[in-house]
Amino acid sequence: MPDTSDDLFTREDPIFSNKELLEINHLPGEGRIVGRDDEISDLAAAVNPAIFGQSPSNVLIYGKTGTGKSLCAKYVSQRLVDTAGEEDVKATFAYVDCAQDTTETQAVQTIADGVNESQVTGIKVPDKGLSTSTYYKRLWRILDAQYDVVLILLDEIDKLSDDDILMQLSRAGEAGKIEQCKLGVIGISNKIQYKDRMDERVKSSLCEREFVFPPYDANQLREIMEARSDAFRDGVLDASTIPRAAALAAREHGDARKAIDILRYAGEIAQSTGAQTVREEFVTQARERAETDRFRELIRGSTPHSRYVLQALAILSLSSDRQEGFRTSRVYEVYENICDGQGSDTLSLRRVRDLLKEHAFLDIIEQSKHSGGSAEGSYTKHQLLEDPQVVKDVLTEDVA
Repeated sequence: MPDTSDDLFTREDPIFSNKELLEINHLPGEGRIVGRDDEISDLAAAVNPAIFGQSPSNVLIYGKTGTGKSLCAKYVSQRLVDTAGEEDVKATFAYVDCAQDTTETQAVQTIADGVNESQVTGIKVPDKGLSTSTYYKRLWRILDAQYDVVLILLDEIDKLSDDDILMQLSRAGEAGKIEQCKLGVIGISNKIQYKDRMDERVKSSLCEREFVFPPYDANQLREIMEARSDAFRDGVLDASTIPRAAALAAREHGDARKAIDILRYAGEIAQSTGAQTVREEFVTQARERAETDRFRELIRGSTPHSRYVLQALAILSLSSDRQEGFRTSRVYEVYENICDGQGSDTLSLRRVRDLLKEHAFLDIIEQSKHSGGSAEGSYTKHQLLEDPQVVKDVLTEDVA
């Protein structure tokens, strides 16, 4: 008989009481959404006609990562569905993560599958195997068969490979693709300049209303974390822990996701060290761990040379006090040295430029154009947006 008193597993968590409240994908209740009252009201006003079965405005939301864009869009959409139901209007919303569903076919399949009730419509939406046009035809039939109004949330809309789905969705009613159902699109982007590269026809129909979500300040971040403090057991959070985490996050980025990550990691550090409380000193360790884990996730699956290029930029950043970035040619020189040390053939300068563009697209680095006048011509500088020590440590660790 096995020993039932085996203490390999902890039966009662001494730190957390409801850790789910600190998960990024957790959608909090109304009382837990802090510092976004104006944004929620503005967004609700834009889609308000939907509760009467009328067409909601199409909306584009901008703001840095962790400023509550997706949270507020999902919250307002769910409230709209509930309120419309009270008016006998059948409404729903579909959420698409465009960082995952980057192609038109993937996105329209996700939408159709998300809103379809096959026992009602008799329509099947397979994961793959259909043409894009067939997915659209099934989506239009599903919408007209089931709903009066549907909101489509396209998160990280700038990750879409092209604007084709935006054209289809924003003009579906006008083009006669749907007759009974009204359709609204909420596009969400981390890039304020995203609109500049949109097709003019899409821009005119999609950007009926635009909202910018600013970063959170220290007071708002503190309120956000305090609103989720019941994730912890009573009395385990030291009084200075949340203020310290809020101040650190506000100074660096104003990102609520990162702030909540830091708080969760601080709790896990307390847990792993056997501490009885989550102390302020754990916040600094948690911040380092959160940054490291986030960067690991960003580069997961990237190629060795993609990593060598980032490593080159990290080395340059750590060896210089300059903050304005480094020219492509200088990055390439250090990249060549790294390849030599790894016993790897170098890629061409042009290919390294492409890799740098890919990192800029993922917001790992920032690129800026400069003019050197008639003598030098124009050139590009590259600057890490991540902590260069974190970048170097993670990339060196992966090599090891």
